[in-house]
Amino acid sequence: MNPTDTADTALPLIDFAAFQTGTGDARARIAAEIGAACRKDGFFALANHGIAQANINAAFDMASLFFDLPESDKAAIAIDRSACHRGWFGRGTEVLDKIGQPQGDRKEGLKIGRDLPPDHPRVKAGVPLHGPNQWPAETDNIEGFRAIMQTLYADCEALSRRLMQAFALSLALEADYFDRWLSEPMATLGPLRYPPFTDADDKALLSAGPHTDFGCLTLLFQHDAPGLEIQTANGDWHNVPLIREHVVVNIGDMMQHWTGGRYASTVHRVVNRSAQTRHSIAYFFDPDPDADLSPLPGCGTTQAAPLTALEHLLGKIGDSFDYIDTP
Repeated sequence: MNPTDTADTALPLIDFAAFQTGTGDARARIAAEIGAACRKDGFFALANHGIAQANINAAFDMASLFFDLPESDKAAIAIDRSACHRGWFGRGTEVLDKIGQPQGDRKEGLKIGRDLPPDHPRVKAGVPLHGPNQWPAETDNIEGFRAIMQTLYADCEALSRRLMQAFALSLALEADYFDRWLSEPMATLGPLRYPPFTDADDKALLSAGPHTDFGCLTLLFQHDAPGLEIQTANGDWHNVPLIREHVVVNIGDMMQHWTGGRYASTVHRVVNRSAQTRHSIAYFFDPDPDADLSPLPGCGTTQAAPLTALEHLLGKIGDSFDYIDTP
């Protein structure tokens, strides 16, 4: 899997405008397009997604300013200080490919979740992955950081809920089928920074190792450099070009499990081949912690033990972050 051996590919481009405002027939047509993309590679690009570009740009600007802070300032909100997996993590902290790249990914990032107070029922009950965010101190350099990130978080949640309706329709279910598991979804907004490789770096290393996403669906915003690569069924790697003003959507392991394998959670990686720093923002949308991941109606059966969304996520996160002790 040499990171230099790749070819360009074009993702299916789906115009989401009519799903949000159109008739039942238009919604069914777009849902069918999404279903076809999920059965093939599990990746597609979404146009007219409804998130204001100004909100996306503001979040990228703030993320860049945050990552430019001295490491000591970022370490004040290090993820291992959090009881609910929130905060900054440095290069090498996340290990997405323990066999191929055990030294960890060449990136840094920030985990921002649903900001819950101490008296929230899930926090009081000690439900893992629930609680307050760690926010950087808002100096003059990053004034407004919290508000800007929370705005994009809310925008992404609204779009993800509409996409879940499209997924339901694509599976011949009622549009609101998933609502039963979306009272307060587990979701994470993740700004990421990938430094360029230097002449001294090992060119066989990856910015983010091969992996499938853990959860239900992912929204990916790319900003200044390409780097996403997806693996086809025959094992070849394909570059995904930088697509401006579109959101890249892919499904994760939960949706693949829910659909009995009908929808593909596709292996992908990141290689920043440019001479500049690469920024992206990923939003991971997952259902309520007690959501039953048994196959959906019409999607077959499984011999595996029943699993909840929370159990699934805890196992996956524990495999990728060494600071977490999992049962």
